[in-house]
Amino acid sequence: MIAVIDYGAGNLQSVVKALKYIDCDCIVTSEKEKILNCEAALLPGVGSFGDSIDCMNRTGASSAVNEFVKTGKPFLGICLGLQLLFPGSEESPGAEGLGILKGSITRIPDANGSLKIPHMGWNSLDIRIHDGLYKGIEGSPYVYFVHSYFLHADDENIVSARTQYGTVIDASVQSGNVFATQFHPEKSGKTGLRILQNFVDMTKR
Repeated sequence: MIAVIDYGAGNLQSVVKALKYIDCDCIVTSEKEKILNCEAALLPGVGSFGDSIDCMNRTGASSAVNEFVKTGKPFLGICLGLQLLFPGSEESPGAEGLGILKGSITRIPDANGSLKIPHMGWNSLDIRIHDGLYKGIEGSPYVYFVHSYFLHADDENIVSARTQYGTVIDASVQSGNVFATQFHPEKSGKTGLRILQNFVDMTKR
């Protein structure tokens, strides 16, 4: 069973639909005990960094995520769910993220005004770690992005894939049992479903 963490900030149904499509049992919950009792947990995210971390603190999701990560069981953050794992974001000065991983979240640069922001649509990945989420995925697959802010991880060794959009974007990370993607695997066709299946398979090891 996978816990899809509901902290009151965003539509979770596309993630749930994708998990059900690959025959994965999941539960949408904000209850810490239910989250901790699951074999894996997934943190989706849409909206602003500050509002979302406020919702997480208010609902207790922040402490649930921190405790779950310490169990060593697989954890996946998606889109804003990736950004929330870091100490903060330029989007919401003063708002403290979870700080589970280290890096900076800044606005995608657009020096000459020609770049469309948010970065919305399909873009290719340069996979750096051909294991974990990307097991069995070859080449430079296209995945679906929607974001205005991007990650630059302090430790490049945790960066599992990058993409280019006005700058180099750390598109996904993995560190121990913690995995996260800036893109939306649940909206990324067959490649995204394979990524989700790889995550689910980690619970069977």
